[in-house]
Amino acid sequence: MPTPFYHVLETVTLTSTASSVTFSSIDQGYGDLILTVAGVGVGGTNYFDCRLNGDTGDNYYKVRMIGDGSDAESLYGSGVSFPYGNLSTTGGSFTAQLFDYTATDKHKSLLARSGSSDVRVAAFAFRWASTSAVTSIEIYSSGTGAAAGSTFTLYGTTKAV
Repeated sequence: MPTPFYHVLETVTLTSTASSVTFSSIDQGYGDLILTVAGVGVGGTNYFDCRLNGDTGDNYYKVRMIGDGSDAESLYGSGVSFPYGNLSTTGGSFTAQLFDYTATDKHKSLLARSGSSDVRVAAFAFRWASTSAVTSIEIYSSGTGAAAGSTFTLYGTTKAV
């Protein structure tokens, strides 16, 4: 039987409201990382950002597209994190793929997509301007956070041979 492509590295299911979740000491034996989040925001829409290796410098570059069926927008820029998902009070989810996260000879790239029950969808492309291997990922809310029962899962993909 072939080796599974996705390997669950860690799952965090919140038992109470939380404004952040951190995956640390990430296993370096995989090809890419996939992060999924599904849950409910507390106290309004909560946008979630992502920091790699605790880097709070202006080292994150993005392109974003958002639409809700009647309006659309796009933007680009830089910042101190990847802003890539939201959870509304009625639910939402987002998924991100961080490519070749162990490479130390190039910047890291990430693609993300999100959707919420308020019918808003978004797609993002990011670059982290660092050649460091990714060893930790912090997901944090700009608002009140995610409700109990929200789930954060980190997967590793089988490394190409």
